Amino acid sequence: MELMFEGKRDREDVINDAKKICSEYSLNIEKNRSLLFKGDNIKVLSLLQKEYKGKIDLIYIDPPFNTNQDFVMDTERANSISYSKNGKIAYSDKMTMDQYLEFIRERLILMYELLSDKGSIYFHIDHKIGHYIRIIMDEIFGDQNFKNDITRIKSNPKNFYRKAYGNEKDIILFYAKKYDKNIWNDIKIPLDKEEINKRFKKTDNKGRRYTTIPLHAPGETKGVTGQPWRNMPVPKGRHWRTDPKEFDRLDSEGRIEWSSSGNPRIIKYADEHKGKKIQDIWKFKDPQKPTYPTEKNELLLERIIKQSSARDSIVMDCFAGSGTTLKAAYDLNRKWIGVDDSDPAIETIKNKNIGDYLYIDIDNIPIL
Repeated sequence: MELMFEGKRDREDVINDAKKICSEYSLNIEKNRSLLFKGDNIKVLSLLQKEYKGKIDLIYIDPPFNTNQDFVMDTERANSISYSKNGKIAYSDKMTMDQYLEFIRERLILMYELLSDKGSIYFHIDHKIGHYIRIIMDEIFGDQNFKNDITRIKSNPKNFYRKAYGNEKDIILFYAKKYDKNIWNDIKIPLDKEEINKRFKKTDNKGRRYTTIPLHAPGETKGVTGQPWRNMPVPKGRHWRTDPKEFDRLDSEGRIEWSSSGNPRIIKYADEHKGKKIQDIWKFKDPQKPTYPTEKNELLLERIIKQSSARDSIVMDCFAGSGTTLKAAYDLNRKWIGVDDSDPAIETIKNKNIGDYLYIDIDNIPIL
C-alpha cells in the first residue's frame, strides 16, 4: 500500500539530493563524540550519510504534529508554555497536509539509510495524523518490519464539552530496520504492590510472600521429563518442568511445598520475581512545568533507550526540542546525535547536563 499526495518525490531523488549535499560540504567530525547540530535536519541527515550510514542503532523522534499552530515559550513566566502572542516562538507547525507528509517522508527516507541492521525507530505522533504516518513508514521501512503501535497515556482525563470522547493519549510507532535483528534487551518492570498481593497470597514463617506452581506443565514428552519421580507418575498429558533431579535439589532447600495429601508444588517468592513484560500501553504523563513546548517525560525515553540500544550504540533525535532524548541517552552512557533548528531549543538543550559533545552550526560548515 502506498499513500499518494501532491508533491511526493521519488525515493531515489531524495537520496541523490543527500549525496549532492555531502559532496558540497565538508563535515569533519571527531569520532566517538556526541554531536549537537543547529540547523535544518534534512541537511544534517544528508551530511551524516557520509560517516554514519548504517551506524545508528536507535532513532526516536517527536516531530511537529501538523497542528497549524505556533508553539510559544512565555517569557513572563519561568518554565511555562503558552500560546501568548508576547512569547518567543519555539517552533512553527504550519503546513498543508501534503507539505507535511512529504516533509516527514523525506526525512524518514534518510533516517532509514542511517539506521544499522540492528536498529530501531520510535516515531511519536498524534492520533489525528498517525494513521497517515503508519502508511508512510510501511512504505519506507516495510510493513514486515512493523513492531508495535504503542499507546501513551499523556495526561489526565479530559472533560471538555465537544461531542466526542476525551483524549488522554498519543501513539508511538515502533519499527525495526530488519525485523529479527533489532536490539531487544527485553527489560522487565516490577510488579506493583497490588499485583504482588494478588499473585503471592501466601507468607512463610519469615514473612516472605510466595505462591506455588505445579511441578508439571502441559504436553507429553519422552526422556527424563516423562519418567516417574519418587515413584510418582507424570499426570496424563503433562511432563515435568525440568529434569526430576532438580526437584530433589529444590526439595532439599525447602523450595517444594507438600500438601497434606502429599502433592508437591514449587515455591516462588515475590522478592525473587524478575518483573513482568512491558505491554503496549504506557503511562508517562508530560511534565507539568516543561522547559520547552511538547517536552516529553524523561522516563519514557529511558525505557525506549534501555530496551532498544546497547552501551556502544548511537542514539539519534533529529527533532531534539527540549533535549530529553539526549539527556536520557547520556545518563544511560550512550553516545547521541541531536538536531534542531530552533534557537530556544538549542538554548534549552545546552542548559541540560548532557556530557561532553561537539556543537556544530550547519550554517557555518564550509563549502568544498
